[in-house]
Amino acid sequence: METNFIKKLERAARAMDRIPKRAAVVAVNFSKERFVRKNWVDKTRKPWKSRKRKDRGSLMVHTGRLKRSIRVLHVTNNYVVIGTNVPYAKAHNEGETIKKKVVVKAHNRRTRSGRNSKVTAHPRQMNTQLPERRFMGNSALLARRIERLIERDLNNALK
Repeated sequence: METNFIKKLERAARAMDRIPKRAAVVAVNFSKERFVRKNWVDKTRKPWKSRKRKDRGSLMVHTGRLKRSIRVLHVTNNYVVIGTNVPYAKAHNEGETIKKKVVVKAHNRRTRSGRNSKVTAHPRQMNTQLPERRFMGNSALLARRIERLIERDLNNALK
């Protein structure tokens, strides 16, 4: 009887060691899922603001760099940190106003009548508002998913 109890405790301890890494995987998958669902879920679902031009493809995925860059940065027994090293991730996640001067390169432009015209290089004042399209952060749904993972792993260990 006593050895059975000790075996259960050992299985529970091993499960507790694995839980942070498994929780990190759940968090990364949750963030990547936001790109597919095009929304943020905390206590309620908040869809991302749609783009003005509908013919431009999927929201927030042009090359896939931002979505692929989401990964586990740090794991301890007490907490997990996921993140990205993409410089524009914060601007998309939190929204941002971009006000700066940019240089437009020389290029050819096709007019509506079908003729080409040359555009010379010139400076231009950029004033753009990026809407918030949250894909990382604290979420009640994510917390619940991790709680269920912990419950399931510990229940399986104690069977």
